[in-house]
Amino acid sequence: MYRHLVRVYPSKEKCPRENQLAWKIAEIAADSASIGLDVTDMVINRIIDNASVAIASANRRPVASARAMALTHPREGGSTVFGMPNKQKFSCEWAAWANGTAVRELDFHDTFLAADYSHPGDNIPPILAVAQQKEKSGKDLLRGIVTGYEVHVNLVKAICLHQHKKDHIAHLCPASAAGIGTLLGLSTEIIYQAVQQAVHVSFTTRQSRKGEISSWKAFAPAHSSKLAIEAVDRVMRGEGAPSPIYEGEDSVIAYMLDGKDGKYEVPLPKPNESKLAILETYTKEHSAEYQSQALIDLAARMKTKISNFEDIKEVVIHTSHHTHYVIGTGAGDPQKMDPKASRETLDHSIMYIFAVALLDGTWHHVKSYAPERAQRADTVALWNKVRTVEDPMWTQWYHEQDPNKKRFGGKVEIIFKNGEKLSDELGVANAHPAGAKPFKRPDYIRKFDTLTDGIITKDERNRFIALAENLPDLKAVQVQELNVQIGLDKLTSCERDTKGIF
Repeated sequence: MYRHLVRVYPSKEKCPRENQLAWKIAEIAADSASIGLDVTDMVINRIIDNASVAIASANRRPVASARAMALTHPREGGSTVFGMPNKQKFSCEWAAWANGTAVRELDFHDTFLAADYSHPGDNIPPILAVAQQKEKSGKDLLRGIVTGYEVHVNLVKAICLHQHKKDHIAHLCPASAAGIGTLLGLSTEIIYQAVQQAVHVSFTTRQSRKGEISSWKAFAPAHSSKLAIEAVDRVMRGEGAPSPIYEGEDSVIAYMLDGKDGKYEVPLPKPNESKLAILETYTKEHSAEYQSQALIDLAARMKTKISNFEDIKEVVIHTSHHTHYVIGTGAGDPQKMDPKASRETLDHSIMYIFAVALLDGTWHHVKSYAPERAQRADTVALWNKVRTVEDPMWTQWYHEQDPNKKRFGGKVEIIFKNGEKLSDELGVANAHPAGAKPFKRPDYIRKFDTLTDGIITKDERNRFIALAENLPDLKAVQVQELNVQIGLDKLTSCERDTKGIF
């Protein structure tokens, strides 16, 4: 690995193409670095993980809406849509739209946190959709996904978007474009232009994750998927892109990020160096914002030491800057304390999440967010006693460059009315690679079985798991079947409708 310096160049000072970040990304995407068994195994884990959360959310309104839109774009020789029969195919950008929304809806797949935050598994839907439409092999798909993760994680390590109130799809979109470039075996030049187009069109604001959080939170990465696929398609036809997209005098760093004096050091693998970034990412055991994962585990542990919750006077969570200001009381969002808030908002309220986890000792992707659960009197009472404070030490741990030293949890002090205190802390979730019970293949399959129980048949379960576990050896026709089918009698929005424009 090396660190590539990125800065703004005035128009009178030319930035050589070979020194531009987009070109460096394209070189990574176009190389032929070997892929180890550990990386291959993790890609398989994440394909299974994505499918599990997608099927669990199949009939939720945003997912049904996205699927209904995809159904209006059938295409012979196209791509599959989660839940639909494999024989029905759709244009790849619309399949990626439907599948990306399904994967993201429950906020239950993988994560990577550093200078910014991300869900690198969002790269899989567009890369898989293009692989199916372009009849690529499992080996090609594997290489594309590895590139998507590598680019995404390394951008997140170096360039902070949320500081400037930009949504994190601005890193996802170029990563997906690069991954598609690898999948298709495109040249460095074509990938370079596609990455630049992807960056240019994917900068949006963080209002999608602020205030009254709507279903757009689930649609955002799916929108990124469409943008990435379209960017690659355009440049394959000979079109160019705004350049240099990162370093230009009027480009994203100068006017959307750190400004004309802004500088970033982006870690990148050397030419033909193995891409290992996916091994630094981690999935979720609980369907909630990642910074809440360790705190949910901690709440379950602390519950065993509390005999009467009405005796609690206050709960103080000492945590990182990011947790405090994004999902804590530091955000200043009254919606985070509203019993009638949307699921998306409750998912971004550590006060709500910790209160429910402390009362229940567990977390469920449906029951824990149910309106009757959020509005329960004992929940509301405890919820309003929870507050967060930033602790510089936890902020430092959050930003640690060494993945073995990163911590995303916090220290919790429960203060009782009689003056007694109960304190405990947890740095990483149990399922984290450095946690008490790191997720392995059996855990991913167990999660898949739990989330798809009663939705798919045993034969369908076995068929999909077998295909996924044989990823590197899949022929193109098998990649086209790398989809989980639900009986149409159990699936809403499984036929074309006339509700919208399409």
